[in-house]
Amino acid sequence: MLIDHIRCAGAYTGMGSGIAQALAFLASAPLASLPVGRHDLAGDRLFARIQDYTTKPPDAGVWEAHRRYIDVQYVVSGAERMGYAPLDRLTVTQPYDEAKDLVLLAGEGDRVTATAGTFVVFYPHDAHMPGLALGGPAPVRKVVVKVAV
Repeated sequence: MLIDHIRCAGAYTGMGSGIAQALAFLASAPLASLPVGRHDLAGDRLFARIQDYTTKPPDAGVWEAHRRYIDVQYVVSGAERMGYAPLDRLTVTQPYDEAKDLVLLAGEGDRVTATAGTFVVFYPHDAHMPGLALGGPAPVRKVVVKVAV
């Protein structure tokens, strides 16, 4: 897991072309005005999902992880807490679904705060719990760039 502000994105260009392309998109695209939904950047190898939602109470969060994609999650507006835990510290509650590239898990982990301009990179060995409220529920616009491994 990696967390930083988008103004520092240039420091991570050596982490592979997919991560570099994802961060370049996040730093330059008109994210506040793009419509909600999927936006292909390089087909299934690299695509973005624009999301608008209301954050949820921490006890409503669910641990998840992916095998085929790295998540680069970027908060455009609002703020949220995100859970993080090494995958091997959690217990599988729903087996891996290849079609959804998703496994659900249970257990304990840490939390980080992501405010507007923050990006968080979750690798396949990182479980994450996105969309948690800071205090009470609040609106967030977020972009999740999926980078194929």
